[in-house]
Amino acid sequence: MKSVILGLFVLLAWNSGLQAQTSFYQGKSIKLVVGSPAGSNYDQYGRLIAPYLSKHIAGKPEVIVQNMGGAGSVIAANHVYRVAAPDGLTLVSILPAIYFDQLVGRQEVQFDYAKFSWIGSTDRSNNLLIMRADTRYKTIQDVRAASQPPKCAATGTGSIAYYMPKLLEETLGTKFDVVAGYPGGPDMDLAVERGEAQCRAFTISAFLSRREPYLSWRKNNFVRVLIQTGSKRDPRLPDVPTLYELMDEYKTPESSRRLAKLILASGDLGRPIMAPPGVLPDRVKILRQAFMKALADPELLAQAEKQNMEIEPTSGEDLEALAKEVVTQPPDIIERMKKLLGK
Repeated sequence: MKSVILGLFVLLAWNSGLQAQTSFYQGKSIKLVVGSPAGSNYDQYGRLIAPYLSKHIAGKPEVIVQNMGGAGSVIAANHVYRVAAPDGLTLVSILPAIYFDQLVGRQEVQFDYAKFSWIGSTDRSNNLLIMRADTRYKTIQDVRAASQPPKCAATGTGSIAYYMPKLLEETLGTKFDVVAGYPGGPDMDLAVERGEAQCRAFTISAFLSRREPYLSWRKNNFVRVLIQTGSKRDPRLPDVPTLYELMDEYKTPESSRRLAKLILASGDLGRPIMAPPGVLPDRVKILRQAFMKALADPELLAQAEKQNMEIEPTSGEDLEALAKEVVTQPPDIIERMKKLLGK
């Protein structure tokens, strides 16, 4: 009898929780702000997950994607942190490395990275740097020895496109002319195609996807990959040296290696999705559970496979812990980062 009563109690509690979820989200919509322009890789991931996030939240609220590009996602992060109500109805997808801007004290930052309500990340990816194949820069050594540095297109300082060339300068002694201010990935791709820039850094998963222009770039040997950031070579890029291999070759000091570790933590943060600070814990839990269920949904996985989009989810709990770790740094590392970012 006791077991029956206990079972009924659990069932009633579960039904009560489900009804509470449904009653809140029923008839509502969730806005997913993507801090990158339409057509960018981050935009594609946002639009991939939106309908499945809706599917796995009781009440099935519509999830609407809104692009708010600019300043390497800082504009979107500021908006959601300061303006959006902490009611569980606004999410934001950002470039992961905007914690750089907070660490170095940039005035435009109006958020505390660790205080967002972390929901999850769709993917983790190491980075690479590509160079137009028709330039004289065939290897990293060519960049080190060049009298005129190649131009790399970038958005804001928290984007891979900006901080990776700067990190290579710090760790390997290269020189790049980083041209910041491009709104997003498609604009940087056009800059490379037009010859405004010769190089650009971004994720391995994006470069190896079946989307354009990267499909044509690879097919026509329009670019070459000079370096990748994983601890081991990606099996799809077996001939491309890693940053760690080159740091060993060029005898990079330990202090610069520590800085590299902090900066490359952005790869583990992946493609994070967050809510404003102060969202009620039960709603954060709902969103986190729905996020992980969405990324395990066979329909989403089939669609991602069809579009050659990699899925490697990270939980909101893990992201929250990592976010707290990266913004807690000793003064000497922050000073090194300021120097790297030209602050």
